[in-house]
Amino acid sequence: MRLIFAGTPQPAVVALQRLLQSDHEVVAVLTRPDARRGRGRTLHPSPVSELAQKHGIEVLTPGTLKAGTEDGDAIRARLRELAPDAIPVVAYGNLVPKDLLDLPTHGWVNLHFSLLPAWRGAAPVQAAIRAGDDITGAATFLIEEGLDTGPVLGTVTEAIRPTDTADDLLTRLAYSGAELLAATMDGLAAGAIVPQPQSGEATYAPKISTEDARIDWSAPDFAVDRHIRAHTPGPGAWTMLGEERIKVGPVTLNAEATDLAPGEIHVDKNTVTVGTGTAAVTLGQAQPPGKKMMNAADWARGHATFQIGKQVTFS
Repeated sequence: MRLIFAGTPQPAVVALQRLLQSDHEVVAVLTRPDARRGRGRTLHPSPVSELAQKHGIEVLTPGTLKAGTEDGDAIRARLRELAPDAIPVVAYGNLVPKDLLDLPTHGWVNLHFSLLPAWRGAAPVQAAIRAGDDITGAATFLIEEGLDTGPVLGTVTEAIRPTDTADDLLTRLAYSGAELLAATMDGLAAGAIVPQPQSGEATYAPKISTEDARIDWSAPDFAVDRHIRAHTPGPGAWTMLGEERIKVGPVTLNAEATDLAPGEIHVDKNTVTVGTGTAAVTLGQAQPPGKKMMNAADWARGHATFQIGKQVTFS
């Protein structure tokens, strides 16, 4: 089939690379416009754009797909010229109007990192970890006007490991999902796939803000653990120490340590322990403002606040 691949961030690169290795022809890539990154705030192409350029594939970067706009009208004309059979999508990041959804013969096929209708929305991997799910996965489905409501074309499952961060789980799903997406394209080309309506109760995973990532130390230890892993590496779980915002890496549960109040910090030679609503947890890493993530014990030893006999608390 003739494909136009729509995607933007690094996890989408794995799927594009897999489709480039398939029997299908990727005639163009649709991705978000170049964005400013880094201290110099210089413009950089998206990871998907970079891969497409390496392979000499046409890159389309409209700021909007809305009809009646310069970008929207231009992209409509170009998509009609390219005449795709299907448009596979992985984290593209732009709303697709109804008239464009109807353009390809086999529609816009989204790879979503959950088992729909569970965790519809922008942050399904983070939501699954935060909720304590044991199993998640990926699904391909036909995009329609509702939020992740279209009929499912295929699924793959993935166990969530006790120490998984969002990055760990998303990395595995990017690869298994890429295989699923390629298999879905094969099935559509062969006429072997019958779309299935979603069934079951829908849950939602909205976009995560920085404020959402703040740690509530009064929560049970297992909830604190899940919260931190769900927000690692981005946007990064954080807490306040006085006037400083401290980012925190994954913790280790320590059921025997129960004598610390929520947020209270105990520092000894090699460990930093923090109280929660139940048992305390052992802090693995910390990142003070303007510095890189470091071993928590090293951070505490170098911080003037931690004095012998002084009670220190995260808030």
